[in-house]
Amino acid sequence: MKRTTLSLIAGATALAAVTGFAALTAPDGAAAPEAKATTRLPVERAGLVCPAPSTSEVAETRYTSYTPTGTGAAKGTPGKTEQPTALLRTATNATPADGTGKTGKTGKKSKAPKAPATVTAPGKPVTAEAEGGSVPALTGSATGTLAPGWTVQQTTVVPAGGARGLLGLGCGAPDTDFWFPAASTAKDRQDYVHLTNPDDTAAVADIELYGPEGLLKSQFTEGIPVPAHSTVPVLLSTLTSETARRDVTVHVTTRSGRVGAAVAAADDKLGSDWIAPAADPASTAVLPGIPADATSVRLVAFAPGDDDADLKVQLATATGTIVPAGGGSLHVKSGMTAFADLPDLTRGAVGSLLLTPSDPKKPTPVVAALEVVRGKGENTEIAFIPATAAVSARATVADNRAKASTLSLTAPGADAQVKVTASAGSEGGTPVSRTVTVKGGTTTVLADLVPEGLKGSYALTVEPVSGGKVHAARTLALPEDGVPMFTVQTFVDDRGTVELPTAHQDLGVLD
Repeated sequence: MKRTTLSLIAGATALAAVTGFAALTAPDGAAAPEAKATTRLPVERAGLVCPAPSTSEVAETRYTSYTPTGTGAAKGTPGKTEQPTALLRTATNATPADGTGKTGKTGKKSKAPKAPATVTAPGKPVTAEAEGGSVPALTGSATGTLAPGWTVQQTTVVPAGGARGLLGLGCGAPDTDFWFPAASTAKDRQDYVHLTNPDDTAAVADIELYGPEGLLKSQFTEGIPVPAHSTVPVLLSTLTSETARRDVTVHVTTRSGRVGAAVAAADDKLGSDWIAPAADPASTAVLPGIPADATSVRLVAFAPGDDDADLKVQLATATGTIVPAGGGSLHVKSGMTAFADLPDLTRGAVGSLLLTPSDPKKPTPVVAALEVVRGKGENTEIAFIPATAAVSARATVADNRAKASTLSLTAPGADAQVKVTASAGSEGGTPVSRTVTVKGGTTTVLADLVPEGLKGSYALTVEPVSGGKVHAARTLALPEDGVPMFTVQTFVDDRGTVELPTAHQDLGVLD
């Protein structure tokens, strides 16, 4: 891979300082009238945060930026014409919370982009590449027609060393509350939670760690300062003096400001990948897209409320929902992390795990994630699948490759129809769409939907059409030297529109 300076990423990755929003302004600064109803409008600005991809000097990272077509953009202030923009910022490495005084994970300084962003058009992915271990965390924003549904995928290949693996992450919007089941403080794991602040004011974050016996005694976890436009990596094992735990749930909150958060997990024997935030606590959970050839699947769940959770564990396959052998239930004590090994779970077919209350009359919120391993012996690779919410309007995962991407669609309840679109390629090709029916209680797999005449990488977009809820995940598999490298990204609704009050047509008269 040829090294491309991060300045070139500006046109490819409009990374964000704020979350998506839409605004309406009354003429002459007048206050907007009282709303009679609401309407949905495309967002005018969207924000994302990408953590520093790796500390390995042999790491190769690709950024892919994509905005779907068809949403348009909300109208801004009357009399103003604003061009869509893509802005890139480098997040400065700040002092970690473990008291070491080191900058970042290696003490190396980040290299800032040198050129301004350029404008790209919706409908075509744009990519850029970077190499080495000093690539910084990035923040920025997309505006105008680039904002609705704007998506950035960060894909890193580390071919050798302790962090070997294929690491994939959909860059996330800044927020105030994150859950990460399936993290670890074990001796053979190096798990870092990355906190990145895209805003102009400082943020203050707290980190709580929960093991199988409950809250871990920890230090340096309260009131962690994250300066404006900076990133703080925190090694989880340094936060507690208690015995190392294989299964830990991490809860990140902010007492002021917002951050982007993700956990980089590296196992000395199994490989490495990112743990993305799990869906908000809920009494049911869907974990889609378990690879057909998974050799090990471990379910990790946590009950954050005051009540224990008794969960029914089922697998949605291509033909229906079944109960895994020896793993049909899981008891999760309040405030404690529970786990279950699910050997021979998929048996050669892609599936999705469904968690529901054993007693429907006693729904208890939980968060959950899967640790998935492919391969055996020295040729293994690890990935993580967090519970994910259903796609409510539209969701996209970028950086798909020909013959390397598999899309999993799961309908846990009623039958559902979705529209799936493979975008144009980053270097050429024509987009194609397909309407797919997913039977209730099953998982449908698509591996053949690619743009016509594809050159480069492409994006996959899922939009519900009718019927029940659908959850989706993309598996990217890029084997290297006998290692079945892979990563799984769940589809998170892109929040391309926002609900706003509908103003009365006559601004001077109200009903």
